[in-house]
Amino acid sequence: MLLDVPLAARGELTGAADLPGYTYKVVRSYPHDAQAFTQGLFYLEGYLYESTGLLGRSYVRKVSLETGRVVQQVKLPSDVFGEGLSHWGQRLICITWTTQLGLEFNLQTFAFEKRFTYPGEGWGLARSDSELIMSNGSAELRFLDPISLQEKRRLRVTALGKPVTLLNELEWVKGEIFANVWQTDKIARIDPGTGQVKGWIQLDGLLSADDRAGAQRDVLNGIAYDAATDRLFVTGKLWPRLYEIRLVRLRGQ
Repeated sequence: MLLDVPLAARGELTGAADLPGYTYKVVRSYPHDAQAFTQGLFYLEGYLYESTGLLGRSYVRKVSLETGRVVQQVKLPSDVFGEGLSHWGQRLICITWTTQLGLEFNLQTFAFEKRFTYPGEGWGLARSDSELIMSNGSAELRFLDPISLQEKRRLRVTALGKPVTLLNELEWVKGEIFANVWQTDKIARIDPGTGQVKGWIQLDGLLSADDRAGAQRDVLNGIAYDAATDRLFVTGKLWPRLYEIRLVRLRGQ
């Protein structure tokens, strides 16, 4: 997505004051490529896998968590804007913004394998144990068969009965869907059965003023979860840091 979003998109989120709320404690921070316009992010076997956006600057990467160093990457065609990223078996699966085009690469070699198509825009991509989950900036999530990549069903996301739009990067965390809401510092915790938002994670102030000073930074985006050690990672577009965080329930809620 572009940097110049209308201010109206920054409005208050439905149910932010009435649903369970969580803040965070930073467990550790790691280096992150400040030139990476982060779109998709996941953790697998000791590495982060990241897709980046912007025309001519879109990549799929394997990244060292500890150093932020890119250890393997493939550049996407210059006419596509990279978006969400996930995996299934030995396949890396990347979607693009407005070209209705998905790309598959070999997980080990990063060799291109095939293209696939879908209607409308592509924003975020994640996986559960049995399906791929895709966002398109609306309040609807699409569930795809991980082998055929055909759409199986859709889920409308609501908070207190009202639709939650601008759902972006996604991650499957302990049976819930975590979703960045574009142009906010909040993550929605979504029930995958009902589509209801179960709570809001408030990450205001995560990137320090010093790290924002004197450089172009964009919005919070990028969620990765290490299920083996119960570690949650978040970052943002053009951010110089990636954070491991622990969720803290807000008092009085």
